[in-house]
Amino acid sequence: MAVAPYASPVERAWYYVFRAICALVLLFLIAPILVIMPLSFNAEPWFTYPMPGWSWRWYEDFFSSDRWQIALQNSIVIAVSTTILASFLGVLAALGLSRSHFPWRALVMGLLISPMIVPVVITAVGMYFFYATIGLTGSYLGLILAHTALATPFVVITVTATLTGFDYNLARAGAGLGAAPARVFFRVILPLILPGVISGALFAFATSWDDVVTVLFIGSAEQRTLPRQMFSGIREQISPTITAAATLLILFAVFLLATVELLRRRSERLRGVRV
Repeated sequence: MAVAPYASPVERAWYYVFRAICALVLLFLIAPILVIMPLSFNAEPWFTYPMPGWSWRWYEDFFSSDRWQIALQNSIVIAVSTTILASFLGVLAALGLSRSHFPWRALVMGLLISPMIVPVVITAVGMYFFYATIGLTGSYLGLILAHTALATPFVVITVTATLTGFDYNLARAGAGLGAAPARVFFRVILPLILPGVISGALFAFATSWDDVVTVLFIGSAEQRTLPRQMFSGIREQISPTITAAATLLILFAVFLLATVELLRRRSERLRGVRV
């Protein structure tokens, strides 16, 4: 938002001061990230500035090491499986909660989004004791189900927000023309709420991809994901390969956020909201 041309000198001054403060706060927040990224190109195996030289050796180690590649594969398998399951459950829950006659709507909504409010370590401890009694600790299924419980609230919130401006007369018109409920959903409802579904799926993927606390409690050495590998590397042996993995994760997170923003703008255009 630009300053008004008729603003007084004091208002203009406060406007630029406010922008300067925002820029300093943003710099304070992203400075630790900006510091890590150049270290991933350090030619020497230590974390220090100034760097004696530049090298791709830590990226080569990341893509050639079996330890890091197995962790990357585990993260992809678990995150993709979590995304599919969380998207399915989240869309169903959002469709039900969007109905005006849904009983105990506020209570059910609160229960569904409770994993976002409760600290992750408390959720992980509870899941560990529950999974230990049914034999799901140290398994891919147990880890996927745990991540699904953490990721589903993000899908519910994004899809519910998308359904806020949805015109249910379109669904009624499709049903009035003889279409089955499944056909109405896939041909009428889903195309209009698809940006919200994809946004929720991306948040679900990021939730599973970045989780380390739940993996520490529930997963075993076979389910060592990329964040857990980075955590173990910091505790056991500090290697600059961690900075290369962190840089790749940062770039991937930026890509996800940019995608979510594009989908948000598209969703607003579909609902007739001026961006």
